[in-house]
Amino acid sequence: MTNPDARADHNIFGSSSERELRLSAANLSARRRSEGGYTLVALLALMTVVALFAMAVAPSTQQQTQREREQEAIFRGEQVADAIAQYYRYKAGTTGNFGDQALPSSMDQLLEGVPLTGGSKNRAILRVSASRDPLTNGGEWRFVHPRTQRLIDFQQSVLFYTNGFLPQPRQELARLQQLAAPVIVPVMNTGTKPPPTSATSIDDDASGPFVGVASRSTKNSVLTYYGIERHDQWIFTPLFRN
Repeated sequence: MTNPDARADHNIFGSSSERELRLSAANLSARRRSEGGYTLVALLALMTVVALFAMAVAPSTQQQTQREREQEAIFRGEQVADAIAQYYRYKAGTTGNFGDQALPSSMDQLLEGVPLTGGSKNRAILRVSASRDPLTNGGEWRFVHPRTQRLIDFQQSVLFYTNGFLPQPRQELARLQQLAAPVIVPVMNTGTKPPPTSATSIDDDASGPFVGVASRSTKNSVLTYYGIERHDQWIFTPLFRN
């Protein structure tokens, strides 16, 4: 005969197999919640490591990007300097005037080129891309005019960088250097670079003949140009090149 109390216990709590299944399900649910918590912690830890890595890499990436822009700026700037030299040689040779009047007064004149000998077409002396400054996202170059403070500062930097030896350009440009670049006392590299007299010149945006170009960016540079470490103090001119 079945014990009535046993039947009551069975009805209330179920069989032992059912109790085990319920306990197993409860344990599984608890285990899954625990594993979910560990997974979330691991994911947060991974995200933290990735964020720290990105923060560490970002300055290096930015520096490399700036370095590439500076290399392009030097490449383009020296192309402008070469175009100024070619324009000046043509004008001075055809007019006999070796002064400022033989210099270009606009970028368009360089882009138009110079006439071919005995022909009706012009010879290109400057690419369109080189007429824009990559350091200011393709903005306009700043014109550097003869006998300005900015040119004096650059000349001092060149003399310091070359231990007092000022590179002399050839032929007609040598005469232009005497007229356009102020004569200053050579300085020796004593380990202390003379500071620029002025960061800017009041006639930077003045119209008229220009003998070089410079960037409008005032940022410190990654690269150096004649030992100069600021973009707007780099001057690309044919005056101090052999």
